[in-house]
Amino acid sequence: MEIAFILSLEHSTLPLAEIKSALVAENMEFTIRQVENGLILIEISDHQFSDLPKLVRRLSFTHEVFRVLLKTDSMHWEDVAENFPWKTIVKENYAVRVKKIDSKLDITSLNLEKGLGGIIKRITGLPVNLNSPKTFIRTLVSGDKILFGPRISSISKNHFFELKPHKRPFFYPGSMHPKLARVMVNLTRVRQGESLLDPFCGTGGILIEAGIIGAKVIGSDFDPKMVAGTKENLTHCGINEFEVFRADVRKLKFSEPVDAVATDPPYGISASTGGEKSQDLYQQSLISMERILKEDGRMCMATPHYLDIDQVLMGTKFDVREQHYIRMHKSLTRVISLLKLN
Repeated sequence: MEIAFILSLEHSTLPLAEIKSALVAENMEFTIRQVENGLILIEISDHQFSDLPKLVRRLSFTHEVFRVLLKTDSMHWEDVAENFPWKTIVKENYAVRVKKIDSKLDITSLNLEKGLGGIIKRITGLPVNLNSPKTFIRTLVSGDKILFGPRISSISKNHFFELKPHKRPFFYPGSMHPKLARVMVNLTRVRQGESLLDPFCGTGGILIEAGIIGAKVIGSDFDPKMVAGTKENLTHCGINEFEVFRADVRKLKFSEPVDAVATDPPYGISASTGGEKSQDLYQQSLISMERILKEDGRMCMATPHYLDIDQVLMGTKFDVREQHYIRMHKSLTRVISLLKLN
């Protein structure tokens, strides 16, 4: 079956990378059928359909996911809709909603909603419910095509709004936005029950997102204030099982390897870096991560654009598998690098 992901347009490459990583993390076999501005279509087997809600709950750069039942053009959509067995899909009240993505088709959203809604009503005899429908039929106008299908889920913005860094009990300037923290966690492909380490945990933003998707979270920081603040923030977010402690990242040791690492190391020279220059600290921390990360594990790291990642990786066993650039403001671009041991 074909599944459509309506994407956030906040970034050009992260939404697709996140979806692919989350699919792998949830052990779902898939084929990408189409990638366009704001839309990704994938093919999955029918027996995996029940796993989709769990997948969608992981995502941060996707707005909505629906199952594609019909795909047609503006000339024939009414005939196609008239001949579809809507009674097999719509069994209680319903609503039809239209969204346009990069389309110049000469058809209005209102006419499409009324037209399709009328067809479904005539075939099923069921009432429309615009406020809380049992079945939400998404109609997507994309390019020169029209796609119809029931919505599987939408991603609530409330979580990412309510957990903004300044809304947590412990705040420190420069903390990462929860959306970006979630995407970094997803890029590691960590699974529920697996361990994720943030060796520069700061205020705990990455660990919060990892804990929410069910990972076992482990955090360390050189600054004792950050360690205490991370514990406070994790507890505030309902994550009560964690391991967070003060440590020098270069001296970290564990009895068994961790499954994934995601981290946003501090920039510049400060108390939080122990007085070390960023490049030296990053390189030494990566050597430490070689001992800690399992062989097939992934590490996702954020760095400022002015730091030469190739120089940082020299002398380590890590390779860059993918990179994403996020402009934060005029003077700073964050580089999200996905690393694997070679």
